[in-house]
Amino acid sequence: MTIPCLLTHALVFRELTAHSQYLHVRTIMVHNGVMSSTNKTIRQSVTLPATTAAKVRNLARTRRLSSNRMLVELIENGIEAEKRKQQEFFELAERFRASEDPAEAKKLGDELGQFVFGE
Repeated sequence: MTIPCLLTHALVFRELTAHSQYLHVRTIMVHNGVMSSTNKTIRQSVTLPATTAAKVRNLARTRRLSSNRMLVELIENGIEAEKRKQQEFFELAERFRASEDPAEAKKLGDELGQFVFGE
């Protein structure tokens, strides 16, 4: 007789079998994919200018990493930098919106303009 039991990450079957005078319980786990790997890797082809590729190789060599690992770290750092920049922009926009002093509002408006348009 097989009895299904549902857990959060797998379907478990408890199988009761009778062998001679003993009753045996066997557990069979079937993975249903709910706890799939969060660090799944994707193969991605990227074309880099020769000078950029050389810089990546040099950085990797000095840090004793593979060029692939160096690229991953550079991309992750770039993503974090973009998130910080976006957060700074929203904080500046909130200060601009909440400002009641015209001189401060002009200063903050100029800073917002630099954020958006550069210079």
